[in-house]
Amino acid sequence: MRPPARQLIDGTLGGAGGGSSYPILNPATGEVIGQAPDSTAADVDAAIAAARRAFDATGWATDVELRVRCLRQLHRALLDHSDEFRALTTAEVGMPGFMMGAAGFDVPVEGLKWVTDLLESYEWETDLGVAKPMGIPSRRTIRREAAGVVAAITPWNVPNQINLAKIGPALAAGCTVVLKPAPDTPWVACELGRLAAGHTDIPAGVLNVVTPRSNEVAALLTTDPRVDMVSFTGSTNTGRAIMAAAAPTLKKVFLELGGKSAAIVLDDADVAAAAGATAFAACIHAGQGCALTTRLVVPRERYDEAVAVAAATMDSIGAKDPADPRAICGPVISRAQRDRVEGYLRLAEEEGGRIVTGGHVIDRPGFWVEPTVVAGLDNSSRPAQEEIFGPVLVVIAHDGDDDAVRIANDSAYGLSGSVDSGDLERAKAVARRIRTGTLAVNGGVWFSPDAPFGGYKQSGFGREMGVAGFEEYLEFKTIAEPA
Repeated sequence: MRPPARQLIDGTLGGAGGGSSYPILNPATGEVIGQAPDSTAADVDAAIAAARRAFDATGWATDVELRVRCLRQLHRALLDHSDEFRALTTAEVGMPGFMMGAAGFDVPVEGLKWVTDLLESYEWETDLGVAKPMGIPSRRTIRREAAGVVAAITPWNVPNQINLAKIGPALAAGCTVVLKPAPDTPWVACELGRLAAGHTDIPAGVLNVVTPRSNEVAALLTTDPRVDMVSFTGSTNTGRAIMAAAAPTLKKVFLELGGKSAAIVLDDADVAAAAGATAFAACIHAGQGCALTTRLVVPRERYDEAVAVAAATMDSIGAKDPADPRAICGPVISRAQRDRVEGYLRLAEEEGGRIVTGGHVIDRPGFWVEPTVVAGLDNSSRPAQEEIFGPVLVVIAHDGDDDAVRIANDSAYGLSGSVDSGDLERAKAVARRIRTGTLAVNGGVWFSPDAPFGGYKQSGFGREMGVAGFEEYLEFKTIAEPA
């Protein structure tokens, strides 16, 4: 039996203040598997108040040893309860089990350990030495301090990764946190709160978890003056709304938003291998990943070959029950998301695209879309420009390296991408011209707790993971004294 979903406010686990709840669905079956507290405005207010008090009136922000101990306890609890966490994630998120070895569970848990190790060795002060600014001998010190109360607002696609990538560095930095998960996947966030409450010495109010279904209630986290920073991962449109809501109180804002990443294949690459790998990636977790490469940009003279290989790869993968160990592509998260993806498939046809394989929703319980390859569109088409968030790959022809770079950069987004070439230096030269936050060259893997992740342009700003991700949750103070 799974523990019930409970919010965590000021160290206490419980239901919503109004007693209301909403259903949690298994996207693979459409069945109700649990209930989540439908947090009220009063609940969110109480969580913010608890986080504010814990930051202002306790030693959490200054006691590094306490933070190290508590984060190591949380890491240990996650490892000790990993089997239950993995099963809950597959049931609630519809995430195939193979992903638990990566972004589904193992990498975010390793990331929590990584940031705790960093905390033990991090230099909180830097001596700039003595200088004579304006003729006055002065010793200058740069001091790093916690940013304050953080509202961490997370999406449904890889919730364990993003929940931990936010609360881990924030707590390590000395911040206090109110975590607000997506209403599609509240349970894994509640379980994280339960482990923190029951298996760590994290003081009451330092970590809070609220699960409102209402956007209006959740928006209180972006406007309340007691919140110092909003850390958000999700759609670009919601990111814009959060920036606007945070502007009157000039909150610090971190945004990791959408992507429409290009996989560039140069004319000296193994086109078949690159096309197959890109099609595989576009199927992972039903294409519900902001950094997945969903535009395959291939030499015009090899276009038909690339399309055929991509289609054959997707046919071989299919869509399977996420509990099946062979599953790569499971369901999409909800009926609304399924309908959205289907709308893009029809749009692709209306704009002159050709559905090579897939192209339909699957008539079975739950929320399923066939892995789909779309050919015949250019980069100006909406399916090539807009984030679909489903197992859909658009194949686009290029006419040489410069044209491939143009196509990749012809996007409102700038989150990720890849370059494949038979010449490593040529591939790296192309990669340096792409305006994105991460790039894979010839199969290299950038996703790791020590590597910063984030985007250019409308993919957001700031970085998650790595030292840069930790320092997002710090303020820098310069202190001068007479020398």
